[in-house]
Amino acid sequence: MRTGSRFSRSQRMPIVTGILAIVAILVILQLWLLTATMNAYLGGDRSVLVPAAVVSLLCLGLNGGLLRYLGRLDR
Repeated sequence: MRTGSRFSRSQRMPIVTGILAIVAILVILQLWLLTATMNAYLGGDRSVLVPAAVVSLLCLGLNGGLLRYLGRLDR
């Protein structure tokens, strides 16, 4: 029975760096989505609100899942 982590510290760093890159891309996507949605809404187009909210919640879920994975990776 092993008591340590599956990965050594040197093996975990590339995983953490990759997850950080994915999180950064998702945050940039959410900022762009917010900007595009506000632009459309202020222009009078209300049909983009629900799809934008769904995609934003999906990004939030992905970021939460990645954070949860990092917590498990550290144990």
